[in-house]
This record gives sequence, C-alpha cells and structure tokens, in this order.
Amino acid sequence: MSDPSGQGIPAPEGATTLIDTEYEVGQDNVSMSVGPFGLDIHNPVFAISGLTIVAFVFFTLAFQESAGAAFGDLRDWLTGTFDWFFLTAANIFVLLCLFLIVSPYGKIRIGGKEATPDYTYTGWFAMLFAAGMGIGLMFYGVSEPISHFSASLAEGAGSADSWAPLGGAAGNTAEARDLGMAATIFHWGLHPWAIYAIVALALALFSYNKGLPLTMRSVFYPIFGERVWGWTGHIIDIMAVFATLFGLATSLGFGAEQATAGLNHLFGIPINDFTKVALIVAITGIALLSVVAGLDAGVKRLSEINMVLAALLLVFVLLVGPTLAIFTGFFHNLYEYARYLPELSNPFGRTDDNFRQGWTAFYWAWWISWSPFVGMFIARVSRGRTVREFLTCVLIIPSLVSVFWMTVFGGTAIDQLVNDGYQIVVDAPLELKLFAMLEALPLQQITSFIAIVLVIVFFVTSSDSGSLVIDTITAGGKIDAPVPQRVFWACFEGLVAIALLLGGGLAALQAMAVSTGFPFTIVLLLACFAILKGLHSEPR
Repeated sequence: MSDPSGQGIPAPEGATTLIDTEYEVGQDNVSMSVGPFGLDIHNPVFAISGLTIVAFVFFTLAFQESAGAAFGDLRDWLTGTFDWFFLTAANIFVLLCLFLIVSPYGKIRIGGKEATPDYTYTGWFAMLFAAGMGIGLMFYGVSEPISHFSASLAEGAGSADSWAPLGGAAGNTAEARDLGMAATIFHWGLHPWAIYAIVALALALFSYNKGLPLTMRSVFYPIFGERVWGWTGHIIDIMAVFATLFGLATSLGFGAEQATAGLNHLFGIPINDFTKVALIVAITGIALLSVVAGLDAGVKRLSEINMVLAALLLVFVLLVGPTLAIFTGFFHNLYEYARYLPELSNPFGRTDDNFRQGWTAFYWAWWISWSPFVGMFIARVSRGRTVREFLTCVLIIPSLVSVFWMTVFGGTAIDQLVNDGYQIVVDAPLELKLFAMLEALPLQQITSFIAIVLVIVFFVTSSDSGSLVIDTITAGGKIDAPVPQRVFWACFEGLVAIALLLGGGLAALQAMAVSTGFPFTIVLLLACFAILKGLHSEPR
C-alpha cells in the first residue's frame, strides 16, 4: 500500500476504499547531488521531459524563421481539422460535471467520509478566485469583448473572412453587443472551469480517497491497473509535463507582449525582441527568488498583493466607468450567455470557421494544457468537500468572477465606442487594448502602471506555481522535492516562452498550446471514465 503521509498528503478519514498496490512513492526516483545541490527525480519522466524541452528550445532558437512558419501551419491544421473534437470534448466535461452534481455520487466526500475541510468557505473561495485570475483575464478582458462586438457589427459579418461568432449581427448595435459578450463569457465560463474541475476531482479522488500519489498517472489506475507505474504511466506524466509547460509558456508569452506594450505606452520603452526577452529574463529572475523563498513567503504573499491590486483596478473602472450599465449588464450578459450557449457549443454544421477555430478551438486546447496546473492547485485546497459542493463551487464561483471581470472591462470599452465614439480601443492591437481603454478614464497613468504590475506579478506567480506542479509530476508525486528542481523548471518556463516568442511570436505560442492540448484532451476523456469507476467504488 502506498503511504500518502510519506508525500505530505493526509491519509483518508472514515469509510473509503483504498487501492491496494505495492507501489511506493518515489521508488523509481534517482537521488543524486550536482555540486551543492541535491536532486530527487523520477526516472525516466524527468530525463525525457527535460531533454526534450532542452532540444526544443535549442532548435527553435537556432531555426527561428522556419520554426515560425511551421508553428503557424501546425496551429491552423490542428484547429481546422479537430475543432469538432475540442468542442465535443469540452461539452462532455460540462455534462459530466452537471451529472455528478445531481447524482448520488455528489454525496461522496473528498478525503473520506469523516474528512473535514482544510479551509473555511471564505479562504476556499478566495483561492478559487485566485486560480481563476491570471494573465489571460488581463490580456483578454478588454480585447476579446471589443473584438467580438466589432466583428459582429461589421458590414461583412457572416462572410467567409469574418471573425464574427455565429454569423454576427451586421448593423445591429444591441444584438452585436449581446453576441460579443455572450461569446466572451462562453470562453471564460462553465466550459473552461469544467475542464479544470475534471482534472482537480480526479487528482483529489485518487490521492485523498484512494491513497495514490498526487500525479496524473494515479487517475488511470482503474483503467490500466499496475501498468500505471510503468511506461503507460510514464507517458501520461510526460504528456502532463509538456501540456503544463507549453500552456504556461503561452500565458507567459502573452504577459510579456502585454507588459512590453504597456511599458511602451506609458514610458516610451521601445517594443522589440530584446525588450521582450529582457522582460522575461527579469521576471523569471523574480520568480526564482519566489521559488527559493517557498510557498508561504513567496507565491502566497505575491498572490495576496495581486488580489488587492486586481480588486482596486476592478473597483476603479466600475466606479468611474458606466457603473449602472455595468451592474445591469452583468445580469443581462448572463442571460445572453444562456441564450446563445447551445449554438456556441455546437461542434457541427456551423459556418463561423474563423471564430470557431481561431478562438474557441484554441481556447479549449489552451485550457486543457493548463488543466494539470490549475487542477492540482484546486485539488490540494479542496479536501473535505463533498463532490457536489466541490463541483458546484469550482464551476460557479470562478465563472461568475470571470463574467464580472469581462463585464466591467469589456463592457466599459464597448460603452466608450458606442456612446462616446472612442475608436482607439478598436484600432489598438490586442496587447494594447486594455491600456487604450484606461486612457479614456481618469488617472490613466496610475491605472496603466497598476495594470503592468498586475501582469508582471501574475507572470511571477504563474511561473512559481507552475514549476511546483511540474516538479511534483517529475519527482514521482513527491510534493517536498528539493528546491533546485523547481528552479530548473522555472528557468525553462522562461526559456520556452523566449524561444516561442522569437520563433514566431503569438502564433507560435498558440500553436504549442494547441499541439500539447490535443493529445491531452484524449487523456482527459479517459479520466472521465476513471472518475466514474473511482466514485462507483466509494461508500455512499
């Protein structure tokens, strides 16, 4: 029987069904010293993952021109060929979560029948909120609603070249606004959080209830049995490492693009490859200090700072922007989201190829590549909750936060365009739209600076937390592996982001998120079956 306490995970409390296995956490690990640094790494997951990523960085930097073209072609092929697959899979994840909420399985408690929550509701909701906030909301909070609205309103909406969702609403301002906000909420609402919830529930169930290591391979024990400790499990964990690393690198690349654009907008610092690389290096250096400081002194403190700054920025825009329109728009946008949801989530028979493939398929792949990272975080803070409580809160609370954020920032930008004729937000590139919106409000120098700081600190906390998750996987499920290993992964997250930016910019970042998200989607579909088998064996 594996010993959960040996890896820092509490043993199940009360009635549960532990999985009887001879595997011991860390039994395949190699312990060694490199100079003054001690290492405790899983063989062969660490070696294959590390060497492959080193080779990827080298070849991308060595052949930047050809790499950029290849990345663009790869993304277009995957989203164009398998858009139906991404949309269908995401729908399955939402339906499974809703089924588990209303089924008798909802009564099962994570951690055993007598387990009690490790955190109060307030603390738990705050951490779910923190998980829902990130560079993505900063980058797309203004740019996505205004982009969908503009595309839907445009004269050519619905044509083959149009990026409008569902054919748009050419010339109809009110309908274009509704459609633009509904499409945005669709990308930030139930579907992404169902993806995270599936991974989080699977990890929590098989670690806290079944006594297995906190790694992706454990989820597949009901399907593959003892083979999960061999090459079957090695491949699953290696895929999880690649998905997490490239999903993080995509977010870090977006953050670098936006922070560089903001620094240019505010201080006139030139936008070029050198500036972006210097910014990633500097922020990765700060992330390394956070890694060395540890979770409580490092990422926890930075997360608290970020929460305060994000709340201040949100409240400021809410108060000086169209306050009444934002409050009424929040509930109206939720209604429009529900109204358009069946059409937006339909994988077949649609003509809005650019929107479906360029936006939705990319998003689902990106969320899926992030899912081991966010899922493991949610799993680690959700012990003691029932399945029904867990899924309801993980789906609803962060989704509502995301909807409110998009309504405040995106709604303000649309209001500026429609009522004030403020065209600058529409004309600005994606990474500058947030700063263009803030420019039309009071104190724009201060708010733009706060926005840049937010992006940078999100960058740091994502890198720190992501390196912890990758290190846990490549240390065979140990959550107390030596710090130098996390330093290694934090450095390579920065290097991968640099390599992708230099080897094709945002198109390269998106291509790698999609290419790692595609095979991991298959892994998550198998995980759905494993969850049902695992829950069925639990006492109710």
